[in-house]
Amino acid sequence: MDGSLSGLSDISAPGRVAGPDEGISAQELALAARNHGLPLEAMLNPVTPPGLHYVLAHYDIPMGITDGWRLTVGGRVLRPLDLDLDALRARPAVTRRVTLECAGNGRALLTPRPVSQPWLVEAVGTAEWTGVPLAALLAEAGIAEDAVEAVFTGADHGVERGVEQDYRRSLPLTTAADPARDVLVAYAMNGAPLPPQHGSPLRLIVPGWYGMAHVKWLRDITLGDTPYTGFQQSVAYRLRQRADDPGEPVTLIAPRALMVPPGFPDFMSRTRVVRPGQVSLVGRAWSGHGPITRVEVSEDGGVVWTDAEHLNDPDHPWAWAAWRHLWTATPGLRHLTVRATDAAGNVQPLTEPWNRGGFANNHVQRVEVLCTPDGSAARSGDA
Repeated sequence: MDGSLSGLSDISAPGRVAGPDEGISAQELALAARNHGLPLEAMLNPVTPPGLHYVLAHYDIPMGITDGWRLTVGGRVLRPLDLDLDALRARPAVTRRVTLECAGNGRALLTPRPVSQPWLVEAVGTAEWTGVPLAALLAEAGIAEDAVEAVFTGADHGVERGVEQDYRRSLPLTTAADPARDVLVAYAMNGAPLPPQHGSPLRLIVPGWYGMAHVKWLRDITLGDTPYTGFQQSVAYRLRQRADDPGEPVTLIAPRALMVPPGFPDFMSRTRVVRPGQVSLVGRAWSGHGPITRVEVSEDGGVVWTDAEHLNDPDHPWAWAAWRHLWTATPGLRHLTVRATDAAGNVQPLTEPWNRGGFANNHVQRVEVLCTPDGSAARSGDA
């Protein structure tokens, strides 16, 4: 910076798409250092430890703010609520196992690349969230007849595209106030208090929706009689093909299957190495549109497909399903691919569903695997 900056718009550029030969920028690397994805081998666990669960924080993580924390519920309600943490914990609680995925998962694989957090495919995780059902809180507050949306405000504050803001999103009341949707005001993750990066002391959990809806560091819920039009709702998280396109909102998670990469990796290329013979391929699949109904695996990059076994757990309808397939590996370079289909008939695409924000890019995962019988090379451990 040369000292000539005069306003927020000078430090907060509009959204853009990278040029044909443009590499990852220092700013994108800084975002990637702050936010992290799930190591894919962690999918061997049905529940993700908090330190391995993906993290995305738009602004600074609010630190040291638990003392005196209050949640207010107001706007178009009959009985406004002002609750401290003890009052929330005293209410009947539930625990739900929920898979969360960032809306930008897969963005860095798009061509041309939207410039933002450069996710590959690891922006996902599954945890057991404990808290108070949002529907119960709204029923306690009493929903006015003219209310149509609930707006959720977090304590994180920053600038985005020249707009100073608290992070704020809304949900239609058809989702927010429906007990069957299992929306939670959560204060625990995997049986322990929320870690700072996951929204301590309170966050929203919206099963089936992409991560932008799960407002962290939650401090206020306001019911409105008109649709909310704030930045994160009407500017960000829209599926646009052009800059002037109003776009469609990002909502439910598109189906995705991921594979735990088999064998062992090269450090830099991440190419996997396996030995000839039977190799167990395993992974997870999920969708916000309904249960997974099919998982298919290909060893030739998507030319020929074979059905894998998959298991939906009826006790955890909002969590990913496990899948497995026994693959006979033969010598050579193989391009393993996996794809999922959900109960609504949505199938993962073989090509990129491109949009300017890089959202909901659920095209199939491809894992390069070298099958070789030679295990003698480079075993000395020399650097």
